[in-house]
Amino acid sequence: MNVFELKILNFIQDNFKCGFLDWFMPKITLLGEDGIFWIAVAVILLIPKKCRKVGIMMGVALLLGFLIGNMTLKPLIGRVRPYDMPGVDIDLLVGHLGDKSFPSGHTLACFEAATVLMLNDKRFGIPALIGAILVGLSRIYLYVHYPTDVLAGAVLGIAFGVLGCYIVNWAAAGLSKKKRQIN
Repeated sequence: MNVFELKILNFIQDNFKCGFLDWFMPKITLLGEDGIFWIAVAVILLIPKKCRKVGIMMGVALLLGFLIGNMTLKPLIGRVRPYDMPGVDIDLLVGHLGDKSFPSGHTLACFEAATVLMLNDKRFGIPALIGAILVGLSRIYLYVHYPTDVLAGAVLGIAFGVLGCYIVNWAAAGLSKKKRQIN
């Protein structure tokens, strides 16, 4: 699989590499950097009462992705990054990363947040989804992830986004039921 995916990465480098994308992709990829942007969005959503539930959903989704994707799957699977494969000689546009390749954590965080937003308000979800797709593509363009790393990050991100919404809705319904029983 790695050989086939390296061929895809090399095809992209040979056919799509250009000054604009060399400038744009390192910038767009920052939307997924350690999930910081999306953590900040989740915190901001906690401030207005009408958005609080969505902020909690996003926080739960991001936590699930961090614990399962970054802390469990990455070390368990231990996939070597494409630029560290024998025979690969590429000038990276971003610094070498210290963790493993599978799944893409950047893509994971972006799709978690985009899914929560899509499920709650498409006006914000659609731009977030476009951003998530661009981040995923940037990880491939930048030669730091295989296509299957990005695909797995997107699928897991969608799943954790849905799960985050479900968990928060379930907990809110339980709290509401208890509150009604007390009154």
